[in-house]
Amino acid sequence: MAISVGDTLPDATLVHLGDEGPEQVKLSDKTKGRKVVIFALPGAYTGTCSTAHVPSFIRTKDGFASKGVDEVICVSVNDPFVMGAWGEATGATKAGITMLGDPDATFTKAMGRAFTAPPVGLYDRSTRYAMVVEDGKVTVLQEEENPGVCDVSGGEALLDAI
Repeated sequence: MAISVGDTLPDATLVHLGDEGPEQVKLSDKTKGRKVVIFALPGAYTGTCSTAHVPSFIRTKDGFASKGVDEVICVSVNDPFVMGAWGEATGATKAGITMLGDPDATFTKAMGRAFTAPPVGLYDRSTRYAMVVEDGKVTVLQEEENPGVCDVSGGEALLDAI
């Protein structure tokens, strides 16, 4: 069943590429007592993800901070090494966006947001969505109907919604 507004996020351990290598990150530690934006997408280095979704959050990061958001997090079904390199390549890391990998799609599946598209080589990937989470509860959730589109889940649209 898909998570919706008012629900508590499923607890999950994601992976971040830190200075010493891969680091386990409990999502509950990131959200407890905090207001965070989490945006998820089908895959690092893919078209719309690289040209539209990540750039939209780089452009709006300061706007979210002005609305009390403590952290902006990008989640993708990729390993931490890919997420680290992609964060550097897109400028997301320099902009202060936290890049977290969900390598086995555990979080994505628990969110009810997994899809598979064999013709393009995508298996157990995340749909494209963005949400505001306050103290572990989803307060705003915007999901695209098509993973190749970035309209309602983009940084500007989410910023306008809060």
